[in-house]
Amino acid sequence: MKAIIYTKYGGPEVLQLKEIEKPFPKDDEVLIKVHAVSINDWDMGLLHGDFINRILNGFFKPKKKILGSDIAGVVEQVGKNVSRFKTGDHVYGDLSGVWAGFAEYTCASEKALALKPAGMSFEEASAIPQAAMLAVQGLIDIGKIKQGQKLLVNGAGGGIGSFAVQIAKLYGVEITGVDSTSKLDMLRSIGFDHVIDYTQEDFTKNGRRYDLILDVKTNRSIFDCCRALSPGGVYVTVGGSMGLLFQALFFRSFLSLISKKHIRIVMLKPNKDLAYMNELFEAGKIKPVIDGPYKLEQFIKAIRLFESGDHKGKVVITM
Repeated sequence: MKAIIYTKYGGPEVLQLKEIEKPFPKDDEVLIKVHAVSINDWDMGLLHGDFINRILNGFFKPKKKILGSDIAGVVEQVGKNVSRFKTGDHVYGDLSGVWAGFAEYTCASEKALALKPAGMSFEEASAIPQAAMLAVQGLIDIGKIKQGQKLLVNGAGGGIGSFAVQIAKLYGVEITGVDSTSKLDMLRSIGFDHVIDYTQEDFTKNGRRYDLILDVKTNRSIFDCCRALSPGGVYVTVGGSMGLLFQALFFRSFLSLISKKHIRIVMLKPNKDLAYMNELFEAGKIKPVIDGPYKLEQFIKAIRLFESGDHKGKVVITM
């Protein structure tokens, strides 16, 4: 089978498309013929080998040599202890921690998968798992979104933001999206009420206040972001700069005490809300925003696009 392999840390140039042996499922796993996979920030962290990801995947060279977590495909074989799926089932899910999604075949625990609705394409399914879970958990579980609030999404034009606006609309909130000039028309088209071009305007200094901020990028000081919160407001970060995440973790209690503004960090629970996303999709309330899809042979182009930050929605590769 074909797989995208890397044996050393670096940029997209260290990735290679190679023929390798097809995997065999363990007793509690299924073998999946992958039809589509999407790219996440975590893939980039593992590829470049930042400090945290070197701890997770080998300090000097990667232990797991195939990246990719958000997959969609067809079950080709099931382990003897698998009870939820059978051969031929269309499934999708987040394989974070196991990875190996950038390949024509991969093995996964049945706990990491959900059945794909018939009306959902493989490309759409692969776009959902990690981005949608972070949007749901950031807005609903952690942010406690409420009717009539004012919400700002920083880094609104990627996967998480494109799901966040659709979910937030269900709560009747007023939504502002922050991203680059090239993404503003797309943001308006998917439901953002207001857009801010970060190259022209600083949302932390324009005087506007928000009840809830969902920060996808975490590229601004926590103190700056708190300035844009209304009294009693909630700032939720789902990832970004490790230094700024530690700043949020360290100062959140202090800021809550002196300002009555609340700082919260999402710790991803993979696949927790896939059933909820299936319900929303089948009801026509959410639709994944896809950049591409790109063919497997175009993987370098797709990864460079994601790395540039110029992508709109989720970057998807088809096998």
